[in-house]
Parts: sequence; C-alpha cells; structure tokens
Amino acid sequence: MSAESSGPEPGPLCPEHGQALSWFCCSERRPVCAACTGLGGRCRGHRVRRAEERAEELRNKIVDQCERLQFQSASITKYVAEVLPGKNQGAVSTASAARELVIQRLGLVRSLCESEEQRLLERVHGEEERAHQSILTQRVHWTEALQKLDAIRTSLVDMLTHLDDLQLIQKEQEIFERTEEAEGILDPQDSDKLNFNEKCIRSSLLTQLWVTAVLGSLSGTEDVRIDERTVSPFLQLSDDRRTLTFNAKKSKAYADGPERFDHWPNALAATSFQAGLHTWMVNVQNSCAYKVGVALGQLPRKGSGNDSRLGHNAFSWVFSRYDQEFRFSHAGQHESLALLRCPAQLGVLLDLQAQELLFYEPASGTVLHTHHAPFSGPLFPVFAVADQTISIIR
Repeated sequence: MSAESSGPEPGPLCPEHGQALSWFCCSERRPVCAACTGLGGRCRGHRVRRAEERAEELRNKIVDQCERLQFQSASITKYVAEVLPGKNQGAVSTASAARELVIQRLGLVRSLCESEEQRLLERVHGEEERAHQSILTQRVHWTEALQKLDAIRTSLVDMLTHLDDLQLIQKEQEIFERTEEAEGILDPQDSDKLNFNEKCIRSSLLTQLWVTAVLGSLSGTEDVRIDERTVSPFLQLSDDRRTLTFNAKKSKAYADGPERFDHWPNALAATSFQAGLHTWMVNVQNSCAYKVGVALGQLPRKGSGNDSRLGHNAFSWVFSRYDQEFRFSHAGQHESLALLRCPAQLGVLLDLQAQELLFYEPASGTVLHTHHAPFSGPLFPVFAVADQTISIIR
C-alpha cells in the first residue's frame, strides 16, 4: 500500500493492555484504555471521559486563555501608550511644583534668617556703642575727677609747705572747703552699664532655628546611663541602667554609701560633661511627677532638706512636672512654664561653650525652656521620679 492511501499512524497504546488510549481518567488525570475502565481495570469506579471530549475541553480552555491574553496585551499596550505618558508628565509637573515649594520655603527661611541676623547684629552694634559710650563718659568723668583731686592736693601741699602758722590758721576755711570738695568725689563703683549686655542677642526665633539645626546635624544622643551608686532607695534601676521606677516603700536592696541619695528620689548619671555640645532624651509619658536636668557633682546626697532637693539649691538646674504643672527650678527659684500639651519625651540640650541649657520636645523640636548660666564645673545629667517610670532613650 502506498503512503498516500495509508491512514493516520496509531497513537500510543496502553502499556498494560496494548489498547488505544481512548479514555481519560479524571481521578488519576491521565489517558487510559477501555480495559483500564472495565471490570478488573485499575480505573474501574473512577470518573472517566472520552479522550476526545477531554481534548475538546482543553482546546476550549486554550482558546479562552488566548482571548484573555489578547485582552491583557491590549490593556498593557493602552497603559503603555496612554497612561504612562500621563504619569510621566504628572511626575514632571509634581516634581516641578515640589521643587518650587522647597525653593520658596527655604527662600522664606533664608530671608527670615537674614532679617533676624541683621536685626540681632544691629542690636549687638547698638549695645556695643552704648557700652563704649558709657565707658567714654566714665573715662571723661574720672579724668576730670583726677584733675580736680590733683589740683586740691597741690593746693593743700602748697599751703602745707609755704604758709606759716598764722597764715595756715587764716586758711582754715579754705582748707575745710577743699577737703570737703575732695570728699565729695566718691570712689569708682562697678556698674552693669559698663558691660556689654549679652541678653541683646537672645531671640526665640534664633534659639528655635539653632536647636533645629543642632538636632539635625548631631549624629545621635549621648549614651547616658545612671550611676547605680547614686540611686535613691525609693527608686528601682533597670538592668540596662536607663530606667528608673518609683517605689513608695523604701528599698533595703541598696547598700548606703556617700554617693547615694538617702531621702529624695534622685539619681545622677555616671557621665559628666565639662565642654562641648551634648543632648539626651528621656521618655516621661508614664510619669506625672518627675525632674530632669543637670547638677554639679558636689550636690549633697543626704537628708530631707533643700540641699539635696533638685532645683532647690545652687547645684542643680531642672525641668519638672507635677500633675499638670510644669516649671524650671534652680536655687529655690521656680519659673512656671505654660505648655500646650504634656510631652511624651523630653530632650535636654547642653551647650557648655555658650553656657546654655535647653529643654525641648523631640517630636516637634519645640524649645520648652532656655536657661543661661555660668556653670562652675562638670555637669551630670540628673533625674528624679515620684510617679511610675521614666527612661533614658538611646
């Protein structure tokens, strides 16, 4: 028989029965022969279909999938052709607006900074001129006083050396007047008017801008930890030495020592600062009674008096909270602070070069209080808590 008259070549046969694979077993998901589905066959009782029906079902699925792929391709083509160009134009437009906003806002900040700089420099110049003028006035005044005293002295010496007894007696009234005139010239007294008043450069705007710049440029806060030797027996110190918890009952776990506060719930940090710029933060959201600040190392530790009570002596400077009352305290002087909300965190910024102590809210960078003082020695971060817990943030 020739090749033209021969039929299609038979498909693969069942390896078990040698028959055509004309059925499809849905349970085993494979083609089988009629014997496999019959009595004694391995697929007896399984759900089976004619192989051509299964093939037709697959063909329909392929057709459906091809249609879905065609629709998907059309959708992607439209997205690439229509949506992406619009997105690109939108990105360009939005970026341009954002760029203009940055330039506008920084230009405004720059203008404000330049204006504030000019204002403060003019105040510095004015204060310098005032101090200089006061010094010149004093110089003229005391030069005249010296000349007058010299003239009086010369006159008295002349009387003493050239007049005889009778003449001297006759000059008694003149001597009295000259002496009274000399006594009327008082000794010089130091005056603040002769000093440059550094308060002239104080500006809330400059302080806020400076704090924002400092906090943005610092690589991180100080690694402040509590000196366990100083912890009051009314406080519990965490293992990492960063958290203080108030206990109303005095603990006997701490051995008493010269460094330990024995009455007020205070604690000092283990590290002190004597130069440079330093900042640290404290989580205070869980406490309604706390103090945070700095203290000199010679702060007394013993007794219930004000000597060891933070903010009530010359050795400590603290920001404190009692319920809804906030204040800054030093040497028994208390300044109430009007805060809009209770800070969850409290930041301390110590600038020893400028002799300045600032308290701020880290979340907003808002300066809560600024204090200028000539600190006389190394300063330790200091803490007190009389309600719940405060923690140094690292």
